Amino acid sequence: MLPMQPENLLLASKCKGAAVKLADFGLAIEVQGEQQAWFGFAGTPGYLSPEVLRKDPYGKPVDIWACGVILYILLVGYPPFWDEDQHKLYQQIKAGAYDFPSPEWDTVTPEAKNLINQMLTINPAKRITADQALKHPWVCPMTGFDDRIKVETSHETS
Repeated sequence: MLPMQPENLLLASKCKGAAVKLADFGLAIEVQGEQQAWFGFAGTPGYLSPEVLRKDPYGKPVDIWACGVILYILLVGYPPFWDEDQHKLYQQIKAGAYDFPSPEWDTVTPEAKNLINQMLTINPAKRITADQALKHPWVCPMTGFDDRIKVETSHETS
């Protein structure tokens, strides 16, 4: 698990189809399997999941939540949860209080909205998994597309 935000997504090159790499593993926690525990607050407020804010044990689903926030931002340019008052922001997140307002969302496909809804599901046990998200119709609308998605991990440090 790591603090995910758009600033930590890097392209390997300027070429079309370049690999996307994750950066800034300073607060990252490696979890095995379905391990869950309370690891404390780690991350940027608008990307924290409801279970983190409730101080519940958490695991891999927190990264899916953060990816849902990032996907929302990438599609329309602003976050699903926002308030200058951090307490109110956290209340929005814990309630899953977001929507798809016009006109920005008018041209976004129902499949994209469906994926966001599944990623921003309040209950982490019901939240879509990474494997399921990679097979979602919005990600893989063409047969065989999922074969081109490669997940590589590296423990390099600089």
